[in-house]
Amino acid sequence: MFTDADAAALYDLLNPWDPEQWPGDGFYDRLVAAAPSVLDVGCGTGSMLCRAREAGHRGRLAGIDPNRAALARARRRPDIEWAEGTAADVGRYAEFDLVTMASHAFQCLVTDDEVRASLAAIRTALRPGGRFAFETRHPQARAWEEWHPSQASDVTDASGRTLRVQHATESVVGDVVTVAETTTEPDGTVLRVERTRLRFLDVPALDAFLTETGFEIEARYGDWEGGPVTGTSREIITVARRT
Repeated sequence: MFTDADAAALYDLLNPWDPEQWPGDGFYDRLVAAAPSVLDVGCGTGSMLCRAREAGHRGRLAGIDPNRAALARARRRPDIEWAEGTAADVGRYAEFDLVTMASHAFQCLVTDDEVRASLAAIRTALRPGGRFAFETRHPQARAWEEWHPSQASDVTDASGRTLRVQHATESVVGDVVTVAETTTEPDGTVLRVERTRLRFLDVPALDAFLTETGFEIEARYGDWEGGPVTGTSREIITVARRT
């Protein structure tokens, strides 16, 4: 047996939010701490916002995600607003100072229509002058070539069960990559296979979508230390402002 709840708990084990260890987590932690109100789109199990509250954030914090099992874990923290939905649904919110899409969640917006609808809704959720912070993997780094079963991760869950998680790229069609995440027991017994489609936009395409939907680029980085985007950058980290 391997349930959606098991998968959500496993995600937290494999991806703990730790700004001391991971520079990307630290980047978002600083932005969230400085913003009076924050909406995290694709919040998953809510680790980023929960840490902000634990660190003393007293403003409005809200998270939205389509994964019910992940939200069930997030809702263990009742002093944060949690909602089920996608980026295109956030237009019902209003006047946040900061909207975030961390952990490459933006790449789950695959079609042009999804990107436009999501950016328009995020703009609506921001107060005038509010900021939208997110990152995507730079296509020039070809990260999908590194997603191979040989790079499997083993982890022991809360019940003491050892699990193995591996990723494999199944297809690359234009700028859309399909990757399969397979969870197995150590003997190879398959417990779960989850496929995800990810879009790899380059800087010109990304900026065209942002400009079209009413954003201007406030800051752009190629790494989590604040360096510029270069010919070897693995990330496109963007802070855009609602115009």
